[in-house]
Amino acid sequence: MDTPDSHEIIANETTPLVPAKGSKKPRTPLPKLQIGILLTLQLAEPIASTSIFPYINQLIRELGITGGDEAAVGYYAGVVESLFYVAQASAVLRWARLSDRIGRKPVLVIGLSGTCISMLCFGLSTTFWSLVISRCMCGFLNGNIVVMKTMMGELTDSTNMAQGFALIPTAWYIGSFFGPLMGGTLARPQDHWPALFSGTFWGKYPYFLPCAVAACLLVLALVVMSIFLEETLSTKRRPKFTSTTVVISSSPDGESLAQKSMANMPLRSLLTPAIVIPIANLAMLAFLDVSFMVLLPLFFSTPIYLGGLGFDPASIGSWMALFGIIDAIFQAFFCARIIDWVGPKRLFCVSVSCYAPVMAMFPIMSWILRVRGKVDHAVTSALLCQLVIVVAWHMACGTISLFITASAPTNNVLGAINGLGQTSASVARIIGPALTTSLFAASKEHNLLGGNAVFVILIMLAGGFRWLASQLPDEIQDRDE
Repeated sequence: MDTPDSHEIIANETTPLVPAKGSKKPRTPLPKLQIGILLTLQLAEPIASTSIFPYINQLIRELGITGGDEAAVGYYAGVVESLFYVAQASAVLRWARLSDRIGRKPVLVIGLSGTCISMLCFGLSTTFWSLVISRCMCGFLNGNIVVMKTMMGELTDSTNMAQGFALIPTAWYIGSFFGPLMGGTLARPQDHWPALFSGTFWGKYPYFLPCAVAACLLVLALVVMSIFLEETLSTKRRPKFTSTTVVISSSPDGESLAQKSMANMPLRSLLTPAIVIPIANLAMLAFLDVSFMVLLPLFFSTPIYLGGLGFDPASIGSWMALFGIIDAIFQAFFCARIIDWVGPKRLFCVSVSCYAPVMAMFPIMSWILRVRGKVDHAVTSALLCQLVIVVAWHMACGTISLFITASAPTNNVLGAINGLGQTSASVARIIGPALTTSLFAASKEHNLLGGNAVFVILIMLAGGFRWLASQLPDEIQDRDE
């Protein structure tokens, strides 16, 4: 005799464990114009921020604050790079919450304007403290990255979210290609093009030109954004604008009041395990990634006798540009497909596991250079090998954004959740540069573990990060349900 229970058992036993591909929802087309403008803004920011990397260590040397101690350059460079994140951490959550109330575009205008002004101030700096003030100004006035991520979440749904968020790191890496290339090429223009830049101004401010070009790009991005970018916050956007994600309510006034109420809900109510675990992973990812990003130019510029490669600013810019463009191409064309194929959590865990070999390549290159006596094809091959591993590591950047966006109970607190994530990431980036560059300097000064203590410590931290990654949910929640 058939019973409802027996039918249910048969249905459960015959249901495939892996859903057929045909059962997936059709992918919603991305709103190309809006996302294109968003990526233009995202592109301008890393160009401005990474353009200082090729020459920051040389600038510190020329300011004379190290007293000629080459090993101490890392301390001061780390302080300058960390203070940006100190200022950003103190303000980014406020910008995120403000964007939930007044809209995304006004906050972007403030952020782009602040970055532009601070870059000009950086180029005109002639003392260590003026560098510090300009970087702090840039961080305090800049809440752009959290607003951009929030807007990407509002412009996508569960079917195209991976495709959309994969483009954010792609834009960053393209900017990371042009930024160091521009900074290394345009730094000290009086040395490269004396006929054009022979005035006393360029002798007094030898690093103003890359900062001025970066500021011009930011102004261009600001104009494009003001004219063409539509507001995505549901309570502030124009009626003609329709987002991919639509909330249905029986009363427009009631919906607006409910959304405003959600936007003002206390942050404590958002601190649930479903939200905290992805944010903790983002913070650890940010710490380890910024540690690598400051180690790379520092390792490049460190003299060979101290275990570095002894590159000049132009060579540093070229290599960092290569890292950025290869990263960007891979993330743009393959990251979303790999996420769909492997799954977000599995890909994230694999990417996290790549950090240890990335760190191991630094002492390997130092050893090769000591054996070979010069930077030849063997060292170049090791650098290219590290580049391949870095590309795999950076797939984690786009993947973690999926978990954070999916953790939001409603879109009206998405800005707050991204703000919490960015605040945590900024705190991690405060600690990362100062700690890593200090460990690098201490490792070289005191020959700790053969000068490689900093790499060993970061490899151990990467092991803890791998465990933290395993705590993420196995599947990303469908926001449309």
